Amino acid sequence: MKYIMLVYQGSALDEQAALTEDEQKQVYADYHAINQSPGVTSVPPMGLPEHATTVRVEGGKTLTTDGPFVGMKEAVGGLFILEADDIDAAIEVAARVPAARYGGAVEIRPSEVYW
Repeated sequence: MKYIMLVYQGSALDEQAALTEDEQKQVYADYHAINQSPGVTSVPPMGLPEHATTVRVEGGKTLTTDGPFVGMKEAVGGLFILEADDIDAAIEVAARVPAARYGGAVEIRPSEVYW
C-alpha cells in the first residue's frame, strides 16, 4: 500500500538550529537515508512557509494570499510517498524522520484514488 507522509516542522527547525554542527550533519544524513530507503519516493524539498502563496477561488475569481494556508497549525516541511506492507511499517519509517524527534510530527495518510 502507498502512504503519503506529511512532515510537519513544528518547533523542529528552531531545535535543530541549536544542534552542534555534527548533530546537524546527522539530521541531514538521516533525511538522506530515508530518501534512499526501499519503497520511498521522495519529492524536492519545500520552500519556507513565508514564501508560500495560497490560492482560493471564490465566486469565480481567483484570490491569492501571501503565506501558507491560515487554517494550518504547523507548517508542512515536506512530504514523501512510502510503499509499505502496512501501517506499522509506515510508522517505523515515520519515527526515523528527524522532525518527529525535534518538536515536529509526521502525519501518515493512505493514498486513495477517488475518481
